[in-house]
This record gives sequence, C-alpha cells and structure tokens, in this order.
Amino acid sequence: MSARPDETASRRQEFYDRLAQRNLSPLWLSLAALVTKQPSSGCKAAVWRYPEIRALLMEAGGLVSVEEAERRVLVLENPMFAGQSRITTSLYAGLQLVLPGERARSHRHTQSALRFVLEGTGAYTAVGGERTVMHPGDFIITPSWEWHDHGNDTPDPVVWLDGLDIPLVQALDASFMEHLGAVEQPVTRPVGDSLARYGSNLLPVDHRASGLTSPVFSYPYARTREALETLRRNGEPDPCHGYKMRFVNPVTGGFAMPTIATFMQLLPRGLATQPYRSTDATVFTPVEGEGRTHIGDTVIEWSARDVFVAPSWATVRHEATGDAVLFSFSDRPVQQATGLFREERLS
Repeated sequence: MSARPDETASRRQEFYDRLAQRNLSPLWLSLAALVTKQPSSGCKAAVWRYPEIRALLMEAGGLVSVEEAERRVLVLENPMFAGQSRITTSLYAGLQLVLPGERARSHRHTQSALRFVLEGTGAYTAVGGERTVMHPGDFIITPSWEWHDHGNDTPDPVVWLDGLDIPLVQALDASFMEHLGAVEQPVTRPVGDSLARYGSNLLPVDHRASGLTSPVFSYPYARTREALETLRRNGEPDPCHGYKMRFVNPVTGGFAMPTIATFMQLLPRGLATQPYRSTDATVFTPVEGEGRTHIGDTVIEWSARDVFVAPSWATVRHEATGDAVLFSFSDRPVQQATGLFREERLS
C-alpha cells in the first residue's frame, strides 16, 4: 500500500532537514533555477539622467571632501541589485567628481577600471608613472594592480564615468588593495608617452608584453571620433549597430582590457537599428546627440552624458533623432574567453 501524500511530504521534509544539518541540499529542488533556459539574472533596464546625478554629485562635493571619501563617487545601482554596488551582475559603475584643486590619492587594486570623461577639460589622471590630460569623450584605463591617482588644477569640476569589474573579482574572491603612502605617484614619463609608443600601429622594437591590458591607457576622443567619421564616409552603417568599433590592445589585437570590453558607435541622424541581443549586459553613455533605445518592452529616452543599461539577452534597438555617438562597456572578453558569449540579430 502506497503512502499517503501527506506522509510522503512529511518524510521528504524530515529528510531535507537532515541534509541541511550536514550542509547538503537536494539538487532536484533547485536545478530549474540554477540552470535556466536563458539568462535570468534579474538585471533590469534602467537609466540615470546626467543633470540629476550631477546636481547630487555637486551636493556631495560640498558635504564630503575627497580626502575623506578617497574617491567621491555616486554608485549607479541597478534597481534589482539595491545595496550590491553593481549595475549588471558582473560590473560596477559610478560617477566620480574631482573639484578644482583636489587630489584623489594614489592607490592600486586588483580590479580593472575604466574612466570615461563626461565633463571637464584639463584635469589629469596618472597611471603607472604617466599622466594623461582629460577631455570629454576620452576613454582611460587603469589596469589591474597599477598605481593611479587623479588631480584637478583647472577652475572647473571634472566628472567621469567609472566602470570596474568589482562584482566579478568578488565572485572569484581575488580582491586586493593597497595605498602608496603618498598622495601622488612619481611621474616618470611625459604626457602622451604611451600613445606615442603604442598608438600609431607601431611598437618599440624591443617591446615585451607585460600583463593583459593595453599599454595605451588613454584613448583620446578626437581620434575615436575621426575614425567613426571615416567609416561613415566609406560605407553603409551596420543595420544593428550603425558604425561601431571596439577599443583594442595594439599588442594583441584583442580587447583593451581583459575583463571589460569597450565600444564606441556612431548612429547617423534618423537611423533606426534592427533588433539585436547578446549575453553581455551592456552599459551605455551617449557622448553626443539624442535618441531613444528600446530594451525589451522598455523605452529609454537619452541625451548626452546620461547612463543606461541593457540586461543580458534583452532585445536592443536604437533610434537617433540626430547624429549620436554612444560609448558602451560590457563583460564580453570574459564570456568569449570561456566560450559563453552568444549574440543574435533579429529581423
């Protein structure tokens, strides 16, 4: 005679309780949530309006000194990951403010970082003994475990978008950090040295690669914008991306950063792209222009210096009301290196 349903349920629960006491759990109760049919992190499409965030940043500048904060940043938290300091499941983003006359002291950490300049001309960041002068639209890299500090000797505030692989490094439990012991690191190379050595399709004859990050740590927007215009003059836009390029490591031809892919794309006036989706959740910030992006069922209106995020495997379509340029970043290098990356063009 078979057991009654309530007896079976009771016996199973008693069994599960004994498993828990031994730090065990039954896979059959969690398999569907662990191995999903498609990405289902809960990451949500969201937008942060630059005028609103800037006002709060300036308020923070009057409340907290850079010495107290070390890095005066407002973290962009995905609405589904409140309190977790992440904009996607694997990436962190924030807006950083350095006021006139301030110095953000030198430190280093295992997390890789990008800076994308939104506002201000003439401030600097120093990486590995070289300074670079910041301009809006510049993409600047801080490699893993490299000393870096920032300073602003101009009369105006500087604001940039930070992107780091903090959640990924946390997941791997590989976080380290230390301070230099001085506000600024020694400057051992002139401004523009790395770009001159590695940024003109040339390498020093005795160059030996060290690390996985591009030796060009500053990619000026003027050069990037010119490259996009050259593409436009010489061909039709890609139906899903417009004119889109990725930043590369000139030594390897691979991505400029080992864990974060960075892109710049030009959307010509009136272009409405065809739907596209990929497994790398992507953070966007417009450099120029206005438009809207359809992310699944969500429509985001954007203008220059806003920040918005598209979740993994969400269908994305852009519409540019005028010529627009978008910077974006994602964890695509990690996905491609592990064979997990997937993309799809939809008609």
